Amino acid sequence: MWYVFLIFFLLGKSRLSQPVHEPIVLASHKISLSDRSSNASVNTVFKENILLTISYLFKEQKEGKTVNWEAVNKPFHYDLVLQPHQMFAFHDDVLPQYKNENVITTNADFSSDQGYLSDGYLVGDGVCHLASLMNWVAEDAQEQVYAPTSHEFAVIPDISKKYGTAIYYAPRESSNSAKQNLYITNVHDYPVRFSFDYMNNTLTLSILKTS
Repeated sequence: MWYVFLIFFLLGKSRLSQPVHEPIVLASHKISLSDRSSNASVNTVFKENILLTISYLFKEQKEGKTVNWEAVNKPFHYDLVLQPHQMFAFHDDVLPQYKNENVITTNADFSSDQGYLSDGYLVGDGVCHLASLMNWVAEDAQEQVYAPTSHEFAVIPDISKKYGTAIYYAPRESSNSAKQNLYITNVHDYPVRFSFDYMNNTLTLSILKTS
């Protein structure tokens, strides 16, 4: 019977020695949410609007529900998968050529009705910082990125101006609104995973190749 045990031993060893295929990181960048503005109160508005958008994207926050800011500000890890040729748009007022596409959006309109905060100038201020981070990482991951309207009118800390992306949602002004959006298409022949990590006031976005 010893040979029976030998067979089981060798089979087990063979399984253990099989390589584990870790996801390949195509691009990864991070920004601090403590330096969005030199004004502390404005920085808080920017930070919380950014985190709220991610909460809407992953449906942790639902429209019409009171925002639990304590929950929004907790550390998190979320994954968004784009299949080959699938598109992400920052909001759902998209350009005519994308109307019939299978588009994933943040599910947000950046309004006070959805709980977004105002810095005294604009409700939802700060969401352009998140869009610009996504633009930066997607470009580095060699995805197809279209950001029709630049954010050159204002600096976005930690991010080069060439990735600055202006975001504006107003369906009644659709010709303007759809142009202030961010469109990312997965042009690879494999799914990619957008991984959002938040801890210690740092937001990291990575795009990984998945099998």
